[in-house]
Amino acid sequence: MTAKEVLQLIKEKKIQIVDLKFNDFPGTWQHFSVPTHELTEEVFEEGLGFDGSSIRGWKAIHASDMLVFPDPDTATLDPFNQRPTLSLLCNIKDPITKESYNRDPRNIALKAEAYLKSTGIGDTAYIGPEPEFFIFDGIRFDQNSHEGYYHIESREGIWESGRNDFANLGYRPRHKEGYFPVPPTDALQDIRNEMILTMEQLGIVIERQHHEVATAGQAEIDLRFDSLTRMADKVMMYKYVTKNVAQKHGKTVTFMPKPLFGDNGSGMHTHQSIWKGGKPLFAGKGYAGLSDMCLHYIGGILKHAAALCAIVAPTTNSYKRLVPGYEAPVNLAYSSRNRSAAIRIPMYSASPKAKRIEVRFPDPSCNPYLAFSAMLMAGLDGIQNKMDPGQPLDKNIYDLPPQELKKVPSVPSSLDAALKALEKDHEFLLKGDVFTEDVIETWIEYKTKSEFDAVRLRPHPYEFFLYFDA
Repeated sequence: MTAKEVLQLIKEKKIQIVDLKFNDFPGTWQHFSVPTHELTEEVFEEGLGFDGSSIRGWKAIHASDMLVFPDPDTATLDPFNQRPTLSLLCNIKDPITKESYNRDPRNIALKAEAYLKSTGIGDTAYIGPEPEFFIFDGIRFDQNSHEGYYHIESREGIWESGRNDFANLGYRPRHKEGYFPVPPTDALQDIRNEMILTMEQLGIVIERQHHEVATAGQAEIDLRFDSLTRMADKVMMYKYVTKNVAQKHGKTVTFMPKPLFGDNGSGMHTHQSIWKGGKPLFAGKGYAGLSDMCLHYIGGILKHAAALCAIVAPTTNSYKRLVPGYEAPVNLAYSSRNRSAAIRIPMYSASPKAKRIEVRFPDPSCNPYLAFSAMLMAGLDGIQNKMDPGQPLDKNIYDLPPQELKKVPSVPSSLDAALKALEKDHEFLLKGDVFTEDVIETWIEYKTKSEFDAVRLRPHPYEFFLYFDA
């Protein structure tokens, strides 16, 4: 869609408000809105000014002026605002130099796609994520100098089976038994259906939706694959739709990886492949029908996995999901069968077009622009350096003797360890100026001070159980 076509759409649909959306550094949508008369063809070419000083991870207050440039291809009608509203995703530029802002996550994704083309390896990176999330009835939490708690409310949570303060009709998935009962045990079918139909109205192709393994409303909605930046755009809209549909029904959605103790966490298995000239490049005659290029791509992901975790599993809570022994994909190996391996080769179809890899350790708390870009850069580094991924891990992890299991490396055990790995290993991200030293340094500093240290310094409620009588 062109700028002229966007302006024509505004007239045809009698749009009253234009909502301009962009990503902060950690990965949350920000926005401001303007009346339609403020959106002109010149805005698409010259941008609109705004104050970026309060955006997380962005410029300091003494250099806060920024420009948003709406991308006309992202125009959609917002399904949730009372007034007819057109939504536009934006790229960020510096008002002085007019250069794309290096900390703008969407700019990083666009640069990753441009770098892929510049290598001659391929022209399109296709991404197909499977974000998981929880639909709760309510959440309360607080932490201060003398107390700290959280309380999750879920009518579908198995722990509510004994309550007598409402009409308790039973039918709840037990822990680890939410995959996939029919209603009434699955109490959220209609809400998930509304979510996927809303997404399809916005041009997001959905493959399926279902209840996930955990009790208390864990869900998954799978997106049809698309090119890297477009898919990151869709993941942001996915989060926007699920949260707003849930709120419409008096419920709340979280993409926090591990909100429940003792049950499955939420991951974001990410399917990926490279194409060139309309032809798939990952199909071949090697293991599981893979090409040498694909195996080298896997080698790059595995080599840089520890550093990647700082970007694709970027919260302290991520490492409560990535725990050995709980079916989590913590083992840095690849397999066509083993779902505890970090990389799986889907075998649903023999078609070369369907040949892809599934990276299983990312989770939906990540910034999709940064996560998809970082994985592509790691895979390209593997291709360029012909990295050997080693032998596939087709054995049952839980049957391996301890000495053999020790030989299988695993993902970092904490956000701190992942950030230290990124500090040591990020040269592959700097190729093509996709990520910059400033971006890496800012990411590590922000995540360390604002998240890891912030959690590390606070007493944990379970510590009182362990140590109060010491």
